[in-house]
Amino acid sequence: MELPLIVGVDGSASSLVAVDWAVDEAARHGLPLRLVYASLWERYEGAAPSGSAAEHPSEEVLADNIVGSAAERARRRNPEVKVSTEVVPEDAASALLLEGHNASALVTGSRGRGQLTGLLLGSVSLAVASRAHCPVIVVRGDKAGLAGSHERILLGAGESATGGEVVRFAFREAEARGCTLDVVRAWRCPAHETAAHPLLSGDPAHYHEEQASAVLDALLHDPMADHPGVRVRRHTVEGPARKALLHLSAAADLVIVGAQRRSGHLGLQLGRVGHTLLHHAACPVAIVPQRV
Repeated sequence: MELPLIVGVDGSASSLVAVDWAVDEAARHGLPLRLVYASLWERYEGAAPSGSAAEHPSEEVLADNIVGSAAERARRRNPEVKVSTEVVPEDAASALLLEGHNASALVTGSRGRGQLTGLLLGSVSLAVASRAHCPVIVVRGDKAGLAGSHERILLGAGESATGGEVVRFAFREAEARGCTLDVVRAWRCPAHETAAHPLLSGDPAHYHEEQASAVLDALLHDPMADHPGVRVRRHTVEGPARKALLHLSAAADLVIVGAQRRSGHLGLQLGRVGHTLLHHAACPVAIVPQRV
């Protein structure tokens, strides 16, 4: 049985955009959709005074309205997608991280209710993207990126030794959408290197570009054989990966990068590239965990 696609909802405009995106994503992959709202009201229900007001506390009514409205929105968008809802007695980040153990992926909006003006990314979305052990998609970007009208998926290629899962995720996405997969490997030539370097021959920049190309060869060999119908375009670009991917995200429907998950490490585990994209990309961002 396929694990569901799980969406964190909170009634905000951002979470409703995430619901719309997730419905389309669930339909593409034939997955059930599970809408989760995290609320702590149940923890304090026992402390409420007796009487009619305690029977239906305002937070309980709010929670039911939020998940009910989100489910109705999802069913109107695509009646064929199976939708379920859950109100979880937990803080939002903890609830979604727990749900992620039984999810094909987690989907969140980029901002939640009550976020301070000027914040580029909500704290819940950042925490989930930084710690989850399943793929996380933060739905953000302009209208074209949200609508999927570019027909391009963008993959930031890391090292071949740890990039297997993120590459497989990208190929599945491109195949399900029937779109082009652009794979980008950034390279940089250290300023101190010259043609006289003992390990280099000829132009140092050419050497580093060839190394980047070799990484792409290793990463793409097996997935391209497994998904022969996916059109792949390879790019080696000079400069910081975060800047290259941020620029290219303006013409993509989804940008995908990996994030290393170190066993036993409880803090934020998100690299500079992922962090930049989550705050600034012009399309939804998928963070795919990689064990190291």
